[in-house]
Amino acid sequence: MKKIHLCMLWVILTTFSVPVLAEQRAEWPLDAIVEVRITVPENARSAERFGTNRVASGVVIDKSGHILTIGFQTIDAEAIEIVGKDGKTVNANVVCYEHNTGFGLLRTNSPLQVTPMPFGNSSEIKEGDPALAASFGGKGAVNGVIVVARKEFAGPWEYLLENAIFTAPAIAEFSGAALINHSGHLIGIGYLLSQFRVPDVGVMSANMFVPIDLLKPILSDLKRSGKSNLPLRPWLGVRTEELYGRLFVERVRPGSPFEKAGIKKGDIILAVKNQPVDGMADFYRKVWALGEAGVDVPLTILQGTRIRNIVVHSSIRSLYRQPEKIIKQPAEKL
Repeated sequence: MKKIHLCMLWVILTTFSVPVLAEQRAEWPLDAIVEVRITVPENARSAERFGTNRVASGVVIDKSGHILTIGFQTIDAEAIEIVGKDGKTVNANVVCYEHNTGFGLLRTNSPLQVTPMPFGNSSEIKEGDPALAASFGGKGAVNGVIVVARKEFAGPWEYLLENAIFTAPAIAEFSGAALINHSGHLIGIGYLLSQFRVPDVGVMSANMFVPIDLLKPILSDLKRSGKSNLPLRPWLGVRTEELYGRLFVERVRPGSPFEKAGIKKGDIILAVKNQPVDGMADFYRKVWALGEAGVDVPLTILQGTRIRNIVVHSSIRSLYRQPEKIIKQPAEKL
């Protein structure tokens, strides 16, 4: 039944959604989708992982020159150029990288002469709905897609979305791309390329988009102060990996709360405040439920054959600065 259901989705995509939405998109404000060029110093902590010359898409969301993109691309930005459809460039600054959602907000030094893209309601889009995924490059960079899932997404970098949007077929230029509904309204921002497993069918490539509804309650705060008024989540400085039903420590950031507590790569996280951990998402929820950034996090850790109870003094992610010594590590994908 699942295989038949997916086949029907592809029929809808190829015979209905693409032609209909393609006719409508001529009237949509696609000029609002711009190219974002980001330059990062070579000695920046994120340079080895994400590069020093980054390119992403962005979406102009108001007349004041605010541009929405995906936040990790803006880490350690030294200079940002925005390129419109006419090829003209304008400089921009980072307003914020909102870690809870993953959004990045920029502002140009002078307003762009484009029609901003209005927000839709990402809560209304569901599995099986057609949409458009649009990156910079004009109409040729607009692709018909199908929403293949609305589900939880947990990232190993202490990131969790409750109701992420997954679409297929996957597009290559997904970073900061706009997900647009049938009315031409923005409903999501592209984050990453993901392998999506379909029961009884197999694995397919899909893109994960951050729902725009997550931005609405905090946007005015972000514009005004560069941060939201939501409670700051405790940050530990760890990347985790689920293997064989266990949550392993994949990497510990130098100078982070985890390193200061003596937790190392290969250790296994068993419990938070004596409550067993059931996977990555459960780990995040249990840690964040303890309180705001700065709260002590009691963990039970398996180090080799020894079980240890360790208290980690959490921090604020945005305050983290890697020590001056550059530690060479293999580049990793998000």
